[in-house]
Amino acid sequence: MLADEVRRHCAQIAASAKHVTIDLDAPIELDGLAGLDETLHYLEGSREDVARYVFILDAINFGSGYFGELSTTTDAITERLTAHARAHGPWTATELQRIDTPTVADTLGLEPGHRLTQLYAEALNQLGVWLPGNAVGDTADDLARRLTQMPFFADHGFYKRAQITANDLQLAGVADFPDVDRLTIFADNLVPHVLRLDGVLIYDDTLAHAVDHQQELPAGGELERELRATAVHACERLAERAGVPPRTLDNWLWNRGQHRPYSERPAHVTRTVFY
Repeated sequence: MLADEVRRHCAQIAASAKHVTIDLDAPIELDGLAGLDETLHYLEGSREDVARYVFILDAINFGSGYFGELSTTTDAITERLTAHARAHGPWTATELQRIDTPTVADTLGLEPGHRLTQLYAEALNQLGVWLPGNAVGDTADDLARRLTQMPFFADHGFYKRAQITANDLQLAGVADFPDVDRLTIFADNLVPHVLRLDGVLIYDDTLAHAVDHQQELPAGGELERELRATAVHACERLAERAGVPPRTLDNWLWNRGQHRPYSERPAHVTRTVFY
């Protein structure tokens, strides 16, 4: 299973990490909120429309490293995308193939000339080409593997957005994957941040200084890979302790990260199409 490849990859990195250590005895709170918000997300349409909305949502579920420049957030972008879906229906595959940066900018409230707006248009173009002939499917693993045919989903070793798309389809009620609980957490910049503040991940001085001073960590570099990998590896153990699948723990931690004290301190900055 693709998720098991992620587990092995992250365990290997965690075992030799130089800049992050894991403290599984830290007194972290293992509960929280999970699921999709029916107000924030478009969940009331037909099964086909909701599924396409989720594919679109997760095709552009990246860009946190650019948000500070644009004064936006994941929720702000989601609100705009949802409003468009409710007013006009989710974009069709043909519309996605033709979508351009001015349309993306107008729909999502972004600057037309900004690099992230351009990347979102590219991501939606890729999805428009992929959608015909690709259904939700029968298993999370099969879907995730098919999604990695798109370059912006080919997050080797982590497959964050390929996995989260399967989970979101399940949460939206348009999929019933028997293997969905085998997914790992969805490694980004916020979950490691929450784990750090809760004492589970301990950064060395080099990494702590870089994160605290908002120095960009290059995508695929040693520091960035260690952060994501140790978060995945630690959450495997924490999920076992809590008696929940890692995907549920991911929701708990991500939602926790939207509030104080987590929201008052910076997570690491990486400009990437993978999260």
